[in-house]
Amino acid sequence: MNSVVELDEADRTILRVLQERADLSIADLAAKAGLSYTPCWRRLKRLEDLGVIEKRVALVSDAALGLGVTVLVQMSLNKHDEDTLHRFERAVQTIDEVMECYAVSGEKDFQLRVVVGSVQAYDKLLKSKLVHLPGVASVSSHFVLTRVKYTTKLPV
Repeated sequence: MNSVVELDEADRTILRVLQERADLSIADLAAKAGLSYTPCWRRLKRLEDLGVIEKRVALVSDAALGLGVTVLVQMSLNKHDEDTLHRFERAVQTIDEVMECYAVSGEKDFQLRVVVGSVQAYDKLLKSKLVHLPGVASVSSHFVLTRVKYTTKLPV
C-alpha cells in the first residue's frame, strides 16, 4: 500500500471486527458491523483490493508448539552498501525462526524477533545461520523473560 486510504466509520468497524475474528462469514461480519450483506461484501472487497487488508491468518500459539523462547536480536553490518543490505535482507527472509526483522536507526542496523524451542536451539541457530548472514559484524541477543503485551490489532 503506497498511500493512506480514506476510511469511514463502517470501514473502521469492519477492520476492528476482522482483527478480532478473521474467520467470520460475510453475514456475521455484516451483522457485527451494522451493515447488510452486499454493502459489507463490497467494502471488504474494496479494503482487500486497496491493500488495507493484506491477508487473513490464524494466530498459532508458540508455547503450544514448544516454541516458548523469544529472543530479540540486534545486528550490525560491517558494510552498508546497497548490495550488502539487499543480500542480508534476502537471506534473513529464509530463516523460519525469524518472525520479524526491522532495519533500525541507532547503534545497530537490524532488530530481529526470533522464536525457538530452547536456549540451546537458539545457540544452534545463532552459530549455524545468524552469524553467517551477509555482512554481519556483530550480534547482540536479549532473551525475553515475560511477554507483557502482544497484539496484532492495529488501532483503527
